[in-house]
Amino acid sequence: MNDVPATATTAEPPVATEIGSTSVTPRAIGSAIPPDELDRLTTDIIAALKTVYDPEIPADIYELGLIYRVDIDDDRNIEIDMTLTAPGCPVAGEMPGWVENAVSLVPGVGNVTVNMVFDPAWTPERMSDLARVALDWY
Repeated sequence: MNDVPATATTAEPPVATEIGSTSVTPRAIGSAIPPDELDRLTTDIIAALKTVYDPEIPADIYELGLIYRVDIDDDRNIEIDMTLTAPGCPVAGEMPGWVENAVSLVPGVGNVTVNMVFDPAWTPERMSDLARVALDWY
């Protein structure tokens, strides 16, 4: 699975690490959000992301590896960097709204901002094993 852990924003930027082909930033020490609440928010946000599907592909956007970053600030505002399988995807204008709506339903979440990014470009290597099985790409 593409583990893209949420990050908590603090005054000191944490050190980025590589997990698979995704650059992620580990949770920062010193967040105003208690660790158990941050874990719950992270779990619930990932569950919400897994409810959003690319209509042309029978796998959710999280398992497809379209989510690059999830950041949770001390006020529980969420910032998400995501991409598409192709820049010309027919739902490019709609999918960020779907993601914003899904994550906004998570209890305790503040404002949600979704940024569409295309660097690095998405590749099939970003998909989880679950997505590969769903698409018969194993």
